[in-house]
Amino acid sequence: MQENMPSQAQEPELICINVDKVFDWIVKEMSFDISPTGPITFAGVTAATSLTGAVVTCKVVPATSNPIVILNRENRQFSIDGSTVCLQNLTIQKNFILTIVVTLPNGTMYTSNNIPVSRCEQVTLCAPKGTDVEILFTDLDCFVCTTGTLRAEEGTITFSALTITVSVCQSIQSTFPVTVEFLATFCEPRAELPFTCPGVVRPQQCPAIFPTLG
Repeated sequence: MQENMPSQAQEPELICINVDKVFDWIVKEMSFDISPTGPITFAGVTAATSLTGAVVTCKVVPATSNPIVILNRENRQFSIDGSTVCLQNLTIQKNFILTIVVTLPNGTMYTSNNIPVSRCEQVTLCAPKGTDVEILFTDLDCFVCTTGTLRAEEGTITFSALTITVSVCQSIQSTFPVTVEFLATFCEPRAELPFTCPGVVRPQQCPAIFPTLG
């Protein structure tokens, strides 16, 4: 069988491609507490639901619509290594969806309706007007700090002292699409890995019990 052989090396040539130039990039942690008040809707809960011994947990994800909103972009002058640099102070609103899960001792689980949560923070980046600000949540989690007492009513649960902590690890970049030129060669496909059909495999017999000699 003849193997695929790589073609001869090509001469480098000038290539133009469209890429996103990264103007600035930081990794930042943040955490915040939220304390939902009033009755929270839980499907399936009735006034007769016993919440004794219930365990309360939470889940948090980025909002599906407008998870990141740049509220303000302000130029500021900074002195860095003896040089004056103009950077941008960004006010960023982050939008999340929080759900609360109540698990009874018998394993029954009640999940709340989606609870929209928004938090704002300021970061300083090289992000002049026209650049895009992209945020990747490398870690997003929450935990229930306190619940207080739980009271069930028709379709709702009320917590007397609910506090939830949300922790975020985020990669923040300012980018702008550019066309770049560089000297390169085109990639070639690799050779196919050698493959042969396996031989006939027979199950192991049990000569101690079959066939019987004599």
